[in-house]
Amino acid sequence: MRYVCLGFLDEAKFAQVPPEERQRALEEILAYDDELRRAGHYLGGEALDRARNAVTLRLRDGEVQVTDGPFIETKETLGGLLFLEARDLNHAIALMSKHPAVGMYGTTSFEIRPANETMNRIIAERNAAFARKA
Repeated sequence: MRYVCLGFLDEAKFAQVPPEERQRALEEILAYDDELRRAGHYLGGEALDRARNAVTLRLRDGEVQVTDGPFIETKETLGGLLFLEARDLNHAIALMSKHPAVGMYGTTSFEIRPANETMNRIIAERNAAFARKA
């Protein structure tokens, strides 16, 4: 099964971490991601830019409105995504529980969600059909 792991962090607290400590943490994170790769669990991932560079789209009164930043007021913002292959949710939890980013500086958390395989199959079929037409 595939899982999407959403990594959240408190950007204000993270900004206070000295650069050398951030670099050390990044090296630990990348090393664990390499372990996941070697074991065939790492399917991909993306780091996200700061939340202040985001926009939120909402439909209001039939018009799309754009709001700067994330819509939800929270200290923790989405910082990245990790795509994981695991036997089941318990296996995904076990794999991510060892990830160095969990609890980094006491601010990072991960939400683990199963991928919607039915919808992703539909998307993959449409992508393939589109590629054949191109």
